[in-house]
Amino acid sequence: QVQLVESGGGLVQAGGSLRLSCAASGRTFGGYRMGWFRQAPGKEREFVAAINWSGGSTYYGDSVKGRFTVSRDDAKSTVYLQMNSLKPEDTAVYYCAAGPRYRRTYTLSADYDYWGQGIQVTVSS
Repeated sequence: QVQLVESGGGLVQAGGSLRLSCAASGRTFGGYRMGWFRQAPGKEREFVAAINWSGGSTYYGDSVKGRFTVSRDDAKSTVYLQMNSLKPEDTAVYYCAAGPRYRRTYTLSADYDYWGQGIQVTVSS
């Protein structure tokens, strides 16, 4: 089992930045791919970003490319999502997720076995 706890959300003006953190506990963090998803009211959960088990590969949803950066610190068992140039349409509950390293894709919810409780990010115009 892996437990995930997100932090760093809140209210920010358009154009601003936030950094989300996701602290993992339980099984060895280094063996997992990590992902970020988000869900806005009335919309389906959307893939945001992911990083593979080694940190050598990263993946981004089209709507956040060039603005968001995912990274990991295995010594701290933490994954980060740096969000810059935020837009009102980035408003959502953001979820951290962990999955085994061997799956072929990174963008589907089914690629991940463990999920955090979610954290609200609100971008005002």
